[in-house]
Amino acid sequence: MMETPLMPQPDPNEYVVRFSSWSRFQHAAVIVLFGLLLVTGMPQGWPTSDASRWVVDHLGGIFATRWLHRAAGILFTGLVVAHLTVAITGVLSGRMKPSMLLGRQDFRDAINNLRYYAGYTEAAPKFGRYDYRQKFEYWGLIFGSLIMVATGYILYFPILISRYLPAELIPAAKAMHSYEALFAFLIVLVWHIAGAHLAPESFPIDTSIFTGKIRKEKLRHEHALEYEDLFEKK
Repeated sequence: MMETPLMPQPDPNEYVVRFSSWSRFQHAAVIVLFGLLLVTGMPQGWPTSDASRWVVDHLGGIFATRWLHRAAGILFTGLVVAHLTVAITGVLSGRMKPSMLLGRQDFRDAINNLRYYAGYTEAAPKFGRYDYRQKFEYWGLIFGSLIMVATGYILYFPILISRYLPAELIPAAKAMHSYEALFAFLIVLVWHIAGAHLAPESFPIDTSIFTGKIRKEKLRHEHALEYEDLFEKK
């Protein structure tokens, strides 16, 4: 009986480049702008709390806080537009793979992973460049960003908006803007940080999105299909 040859194991100290400088810049910009929007926006949404008054006082007053919030919002809008423009034109021109698009396999992977965690299957599903959790979070970030940008500009120009659209849209946008911000904060705190950095294989921090590099062994473990495409199908 012929034995299947064993694949060589990757060097545990060998790294491969996984994220471009553009991806790393976007991630860093989101951290800075999202943090600034939270710090300057939460005190405006819940102005009566002691914590809000403390933040506003240390930022130089309510006018300085609003100015910082709007400046960060404009920069965040530019980042969202740049991201979508590069992504859409890259996919349409064939220069980029649509690796973030959701498909039926992602939902099958989610179910099979739950079955694996519950002990009904012996092996976890293999993932490609991005697994279903990363895709769900990505699309949540995209749709959440569009909601925040749209409602933010409605609140920025309420008189102009009310000339063309029902005035009831203004308080509705204010409520949506505040609660979407709180929801996004909880998602980042619970889903992203816990999933990306506090998992046993990544604790205390997954540095790949900051350095652009990932250990080859970690890539094989977490993104087996991408690893096979890169190193075992040549």
